[in-house]
Amino acid sequence: MLTELVEVPGGSFRMGSTSFYPEEAPIHTATVGAFAIERHPVTNAQFTEFVAATGHVTVAERPLDPALYPGVAEADLLPGSLVFRATPGPVDLRDWRQWWDWAPGASWRAPFGPGSDVADKPDHPVVQVAYPDAVAYARWAGRRLPTEAEWEFAARGGSTAAYAWGDEPTVGGALMANTWQGRFPFRNDGALGWAGTSPVGTFPPNAYGLVDMIGNVWEWTTTRYTAHHAVPGARAQRTGEGGSQQNSCCPAPTEPDPAVSQALKGGSHLCAPEYCHRYRPAARSPQSQDSSTTHIGFRCVVG
Repeated sequence: MLTELVEVPGGSFRMGSTSFYPEEAPIHTATVGAFAIERHPVTNAQFTEFVAATGHVTVAERPLDPALYPGVAEADLLPGSLVFRATPGPVDLRDWRQWWDWAPGASWRAPFGPGSDVADKPDHPVVQVAYPDAVAYARWAGRRLPTEAEWEFAARGGSTAAYAWGDEPTVGGALMANTWQGRFPFRNDGALGWAGTSPVGTFPPNAYGLVDMIGNVWEWTTTRYTAHHAVPGARAQRTGEGGSQQNSCCPAPTEPDPAVSQALKGGSHLCAPEYCHRYRPAARSPQSQDSSTTHIGFRCVVG
């Protein structure tokens, strides 16, 4: 069953931020047309239905193409994906390789590799989906992925605050999103008891009634990532399913391009203020089209 859609009015808004990370600048006026967006990220149960209907094989379930990864050892070309592994204690936060591990056999069915599964998590966001997988699901559903501007407009819910709910990371001490609680990357006390993904809708909705726009999982957009918002004052145009906006063209891929990065939005359960203060509407992060991890998911839009 597809996620219910929430109508979002079009309009102009001030996109970006100059208060946190340089790639979020410059603040500029972006305009989007009216559209509808799924209330929550696509879940494991929904992705299971898609795979059963189409036979789709995700990027993580396919061997890597040696032509795309010259010089990579044959053993490392086996199907698999990146998984998060908590460290035994404090580490140098400049080296992400200490908590990310390549796991042969990891996929959306087994997010942490052989022996893991999602049977008991039907209402959690699907993870280990690369960009082409998200595009394929959206096409099957008769929908598309959002542009970065659409996504940020929806996440803000009409607000100009730093966070989707205000200018403080909590409201009266209450957590508003599934983010890392403790000392990254070795101790996570869990957000409302959830260390890792949480069922969609565990945390409060924003002003548009959308849940998990912030935290839980990062979400793919059709916008190609650039080191900053490229043209101040540019009108954000939509080019249709699989297209892009904001001064770049991004055709929907049938095969992932490891040299092309898309803009991710929203932050995830791994975001911690000392390392990744990106659980905000303006925050953005690059991810190559072929990447799938334990903290990236997506949602679709119509319009």
